Amino acid sequence: MGLERFSLDGRVALVTGASRGIGEAIALEMAEAGASVVALARSEGDLEATVERIDAGGGVAIACTADVTDGPAIAAAFDRAEEAFDSVDVLVNNAGTNPYFGDAKNLDIETWEHIISVNATGAFRCAREFARRVDERDGEGAIVNVASVGGVVGLPYQAPYTASKHAIVGLTRTLAVEWAPDIRVNALAPGYVKTEFTEGVRDNEAIHEELLDEIPQDRFADPEEIAGTAVYLAGDAASYATGEVHVVDGGYAAH
Repeated sequence: MGLERFSLDGRVALVTGASRGIGEAIALEMAEAGASVVALARSEGDLEATVERIDAGGGVAIACTADVTDGPAIAAAFDRAEEAFDSVDVLVNNAGTNPYFGDAKNLDIETWEHIISVNATGAFRCAREFARRVDERDGEGAIVNVASVGGVVGLPYQAPYTASKHAIVGLTRTLAVEWAPDIRVNALAPGYVKTEFTEGVRDNEAIHEELLDEIPQDRFADPEEIAGTAVYLAGDAASYATGEVHVVDGGYAAH
């Protein structure tokens, strides 16, 4: 069958949180693999930059500005995608937030609810909208939920983020069983990646060195190193993979 099984030619991929970091890298790699990309995020300016990069590389993409906590806005984004490309075949739930680092005793409920709303409920909103539309056209689809190594181990001082990513893992497994065989649902669990999320950690020499001691590969990943796994999970090369959590963490969770 060859390497064509890794191609996304003729498919449409909607990527949330596509304006920066891992989401931007996934959007670019999806386009490079041949998919038409619907890049979705809250930040219009950064989102347009993602689309421009895809266009410059010879790909096809449109930008949709929406917040994953806003159900009607998500439905409107899918409407726009269908107007432009007829359907959405791949959903990458990447949008996320992590504004809290500290002892759980000091965590206020509003911050907890916000993080859960974006990371877990937002992913479910998008997945549900995607599945309903796949049902309507009697088609097939693939969902890639971007979790975290914090979805398979505990991360101290990140209680709401870790809880939300464990929720993503549980949601992935449940939807994979419930929606098979029409929709494959897998999770991608990155470790520590060079993004805005980890700037504070990387700027703190002591914490950075402590983390590197826990990563067998002794470095943080570049976003592009995470994106390749998302492309694999979206395509025919992963046609029999569903309900799985693919950890890409340099070995952090292995010990």
